[in-house]
Amino acid sequence: MEFLRLIHGYQFGSGLALLFPTPYALATLVLFVWSLGPALRREVRTGFLVWLRLTWVLTLIPVVTGVVLALGGAKVPSATDVGGGLSKYGLPADPSRNWEHWMYSAFCLLSLYVIEVLVKGRLIEHRSGLRFLPVATLFLYGCAYMVGRVAVFPGSTPGT
Repeated sequence: MEFLRLIHGYQFGSGLALLFPTPYALATLVLFVWSLGPALRREVRTGFLVWLRLTWVLTLIPVVTGVVLALGGAKVPSATDVGGGLSKYGLPADPSRNWEHWMYSAFCLLSLYVIEVLVKGRLIEHRSGLRFLPVATLFLYGCAYMVGRVAVFPGSTPGT
C-alpha cells in the first residue's frame, strides 16, 4: 500500500510546484501550450498525438492507484485527520476535500475524452473543432492542478 501511495501522491517540491504540483499537471500544461499550434494551423500533427497519449498514461496511473487506495479505505491527505484535527501536511483536516478530489479527477477524464473527440473530428467538424482545443486543454490543466491542490490544502469547511 505504501508503494501505491508513493506513486499516487508524488508531488514536486520546488518553487515551480505553484504552476504544476504534480507530473500530471505539468503534462497537461505542456498539452495546453502545444494545443495552440493545432488550433491555429487547423491540423493535428503526430507529436501532439504522442503527447496526448502520454497524458492519458499519466492520467490513468493515478486513477488506477487512487481507486485501489480508495477500495483499501484511504482518503485524500487533506481529508484525513492524523491527530489534533490536522492533516499530514499540518493543515486543518477537511473531509469534504475527498469528494472534490474525485470530482476533479472525473473532470480530467471527461476533458481528455472531449479532447479526443475534437482531435478525431467526431461529433463536430474537425477543422472547426480544433479551435476549441486550447479551451479544452486549459480546462484539463485547471482540473489537474486542482486534483493536486485539494489533496494538500483544506477548503472552506475544515473540521466538518
